[in-house]
Amino acid sequence: MGTLKIRQFRYSADNLGYVVYGNSLAMAIDPCAADDMVSFTRSRGIELKYVVNTHSHSDHTWGNGRITRLSGAEFLDNMTLRNKGAIELDGAVIDIRHTPGHSADSIVFLFDNIIVAGDTLFNGKVGRCFAGDLRGFYHSIKEIMALPRETIIYAGHDYVEEYMENAKKIEPDNQEIDDFLERYNSDHVRSTLEDEFRINAFIRFNDEKIVTMLRDRRLPVDTEYDRWESIMSIH
Repeated sequence: MGTLKIRQFRYSADNLGYVVYGNSLAMAIDPCAADDMVSFTRSRGIELKYVVNTHSHSDHTWGNGRITRLSGAEFLDNMTLRNKGAIELDGAVIDIRHTPGHSADSIVFLFDNIIVAGDTLFNGKVGRCFAGDLRGFYHSIKEIMALPRETIIYAGHDYVEEYMENAKKIEPDNQEIDDFLERYNSDHVRSTLEDEFRINAFIRFNDEKIVTMLRDRRLPVDTEYDRWESIMSIH
């Protein structure tokens, strides 16, 4: 089985897109840094085979037309990806999972110890539930929470500094937040799931410190779903 690598591309200040690539083939995810992505693959003699999106919001899709024109890559729409469930690239398998919540059509891409999470899970927070399906979002986040703790999270935006500031308001005595911010690198934005279980209150709704905080705010905490609804109410 082949081994895949990932390259992060920043565009429009805080948006992040990705090229996942092997020895000869590549896939562009949220390809609005189209020119840079094409230059990157060409400089390595790699064929850009697929163009895909984590979801259909325009700040992730407006580069689709340009990158397909520049590269000749095949665009795979969201429903095609969801029906496939996986893509093979240079002998490696990229798992595709439907994660409704931020949007109804949100998907994530999993390979090796990496998840490209789009706007479902950021580094330090979860996405906003624009779909209005808070229960579906709960199940999506629970599925990600069940991944190995060493899983590396690549998100659709770099909101790290803003989100760490917000995290300190929720947990002013959490030293892990300061430690994570010290390690933050705007040229390569990422976290591990282990990091998230230390700094991200929005996936730690079962943590006793977070439960106490929610209870102090007179928010429901009796069931796990109550706690999820409560933490999302202070998003």
